[in-house]
Amino acid sequence: MNLKPTTVPQITLSNGMTIPQLGFGTLAVQPNRDASTANAEITASVVAKALEAGYRHIDTAQSYGTERGVGQAIAASGISRDDLYVTSKLANGNHAPDAVYRSFEQTLKNLGVEQLDLFLIHWPLPTLYSGDYVTTWKAVAELVSDGRLRSAGVSNFLSAHLERIIGETGLVPVVNQFELHPYFANRATCETCLQHGIAIEAHSPLGHNREPLSDPIITNIASGRGKSTAQIILRWHIQRGDIVIPKSVRPERMCENMDIFDFELGKEEMAAIDTLDRGDTGRVGPHPGTYEG
Repeated sequence: MNLKPTTVPQITLSNGMTIPQLGFGTLAVQPNRDASTANAEITASVVAKALEAGYRHIDTAQSYGTERGVGQAIAASGISRDDLYVTSKLANGNHAPDAVYRSFEQTLKNLGVEQLDLFLIHWPLPTLYSGDYVTTWKAVAELVSDGRLRSAGVSNFLSAHLERIIGETGLVPVVNQFELHPYFANRATCETCLQHGIAIEAHSPLGHNREPLSDPIITNIASGRGKSTAQIILRWHIQRGDIVIPKSVRPERMCENMDIFDFELGKEEMAAIDTLDRGDTGRVGPHPGTYEG
């Protein structure tokens, strides 16, 4: 297998660990979220192409149904485990501490690894479990102590959620993965993350509905640069310091999304993209304050 060299910058987390700044997302790479053998084969094929394109950071989740396929692709890749960064996320039905431990063991088994690089609480679910996502956070953070998990973090946590788990436990997530793109800068959440040294990771970095890809400001910058609009948006994220997780099942798009490290946006170009923020109206995905999964 002719694997391309890795050129992705590394972000140093608050615990001293590093994470590749660009990763490959596996949401909806298979027809549905069933963890079936047929779906695992589909996901394994897609992830194999991503690894061939040079990705070394793979993002999956218990709820995606893609862990088995990711594990199969890793096993077949011939790439050293030390050269791969693997993230998964806790499913919404597994917030009770015993379910955290049990499901984490299953995640390791699905992925075929003895240690996971990053495990995130997928959603805070403040309207469920009597509003107790703090206990869930404690359980996830405890996984680091026995060596099975390198880093613990959260996903889709707003400022209030972050302040609560930090205030009640003293344990700071190393990463918060949440919706962030040019139309939704999610400024309050970003500011809280920066205040606590939490790395910002953008899921759906091109926008859930991909509307930013056709924005006139971005298309104009792309035309002047001889780049695609997706490359301009991903480069905007990279220069902000965001970790980004784009997804595509097309090999040419995978390669295109990786090819963003040979140019740099100027201050005026960055500022122009910053002006596209629509505030809360720019949110496309579920609201973390009310989402119940």
